Amino acid sequence: MRTAVLAVLAINRQVAHCASYNQQLDQILSQKHSMSHDPKSHLAELIRAALRSVAPSESDAAIHIERPKLATHGDFSCNLAMQLARSIRRNPRQLAQLLISELPYSPLVDRSEVAGAGFINFHLSPAAKLEVLRRILEQGAAFGRSTTGGKRRVLVEFVSANPTGPLHVGHGRGAAYGGSLCKLLGHAGWDVTSEYYVNDAGRQMDILALSTWLRYLELSRPDSVPFPPSAYQGEYVRDMARQLLMAHPGRYLRPLANISEGLPGLPDPERTDAVAGQQRETQLDALIARAKQLLGEEWKTLHDFVLTEQLADCRRDLEESGVHFDVWFSEQSLFDVGLVARCVERLDKSGHLYVQDGARWFRSTAFGDEKDRVVQRDNGLYTYFASDIAYHLNKYERGFQRIINVWGADHHGYIPRVRGAISALGLDPDVLEVALVQFAVLYRSGWKAQMSTRSGDFVTLRTLREDVGNDACRFFYVLRKSDQHLDFDLDLAKSQSNDNPVYYIQYAHARVCSVLALWGGEPAGLTAADLSRLESPYELALAARLGEFPEVVETAASELAPHLVAFYLKDLAAEFHSYYNAERILVDDPALRDARVALAAAVRQVIHNGMAILGVSCPESM
Repeated sequence: MRTAVLAVLAINRQVAHCASYNQQLDQILSQKHSMSHDPKSHLAELIRAALRSVAPSESDAAIHIERPKLATHGDFSCNLAMQLARSIRRNPRQLAQLLISELPYSPLVDRSEVAGAGFINFHLSPAAKLEVLRRILEQGAAFGRSTTGGKRRVLVEFVSANPTGPLHVGHGRGAAYGGSLCKLLGHAGWDVTSEYYVNDAGRQMDILALSTWLRYLELSRPDSVPFPPSAYQGEYVRDMARQLLMAHPGRYLRPLANISEGLPGLPDPERTDAVAGQQRETQLDALIARAKQLLGEEWKTLHDFVLTEQLADCRRDLEESGVHFDVWFSEQSLFDVGLVARCVERLDKSGHLYVQDGARWFRSTAFGDEKDRVVQRDNGLYTYFASDIAYHLNKYERGFQRIINVWGADHHGYIPRVRGAISALGLDPDVLEVALVQFAVLYRSGWKAQMSTRSGDFVTLRTLREDVGNDACRFFYVLRKSDQHLDFDLDLAKSQSNDNPVYYIQYAHARVCSVLALWGGEPAGLTAADLSRLESPYELALAARLGEFPEVVETAASELAPHLVAFYLKDLAAEFHSYYNAERILVDDPALRDARVALAAAVRQVIHNGMAILGVSCPESM
């Protein structure tokens, strides 16, 4: 082979400034074993060798190899000629043709051609397309993994819903996205830590504790205090009150007169204006203060009970959904260790705070926010924003090299103030990335379901999972880009048809399992199959599609976009079903049969690997 390569290089070596002939030859020969494993890198090296011959002064130029959108344009394309045309002072198409003429020989390349304004399109040889099948079968579950992340530490914080009620279908999308993102980054070589931030120190938890106490009083005596319209209304609150009453029948009872005496009045129930809303919230705060006063130390016991109950329910729901967290981080812990106070003082000393009307304000407008923000109220209490700044400081202090927050799209305006606070603390704001997730809207028979935790009118994630199953939940949630609106079609998710993408992909996996069972051979032996027997357009197209999987994973990880994996799996399943319907796999010819079974087994493995990233199962029969 060395003689053949020598002859090709001798013919193509026309420019005196070309890189050392022997070095170029050694590079090509040393790449022979690895070039089929990474066609893009191999083609880039071929272009690099040609560039050293054509324009040595530009030999360090960046070379980008991409897949064309149309299959007729080849398997890969390079725009280097257009990129360098001006500096070299050549017509892009002429430069592209000159580069092609200087390309070293490669058994991977069937042909290369100039297209459009100066693209170089590469068509791979059939052997190059098919070689990926052997790699898939050899690597198994590891196929598609990369070392791009370099084992750098990344923290992904997601869901982080207030533990004030069951998770609803809107929270489910953030959970599915965050869980898939963690798996995706892990496949791309990152050292991933998943985290849930528990808001256990704020007003919402006080409202839930109050709501539970008032329901407890209702159950104990019929003439109890009227239940406030702004409190949490759901049946789950009554359930907690029943548990509390069974365990402690009289422990939390207090005289009704002491509870209601001197409380602010409520506006007319029909009023919906802002003033009426504020009056209702004022009464709620007064009730919370009265409950704390009357219950004394028992308030903390009550508060801890509702927190423990709701957090356990949330954790159980997520784990049953296939979403697991490495860390459950308590907001209260930030206060317990004094980090919130330390953080605010640090901002103050660096000149980023000022006092107005007795409150301390952060100059967030200096960092692009629309207005300055209070970090400490005139009563001395810290705001949620203050604890959030401290939480992000804690993330940095834990040494993560990349921090990803998965937030609801309604938090878009919150980004500049948090990044501003990070900058004000002297930290690098570019370490923080925020992925926005639109809440999903559930439709059942064309009707839209409401989702309000306080009103109690919402569809829980648990109910949805019980209705359509975990797999449909996970897949449908990541089937769109996270920041795009998602209508969750319940009827489609439950259907067993080709229109249901998760069913369609799982059916492709089950079909392969059926083929392998009928074949009856030893799957480990398929790596020795004669892949050259695969010659049909269906087979070559399917092999080419399988070869795209590592790139899809890498791109999806870099763009924080698990939906790209879902799109890829839909296309792969469609191509396999077309192949299955067009060609008989278990033919009489043993060599051809084994080659086709190897192709099918590779499809099964890639579907399994991709679905694992999305947290979706792959049944062997359907």
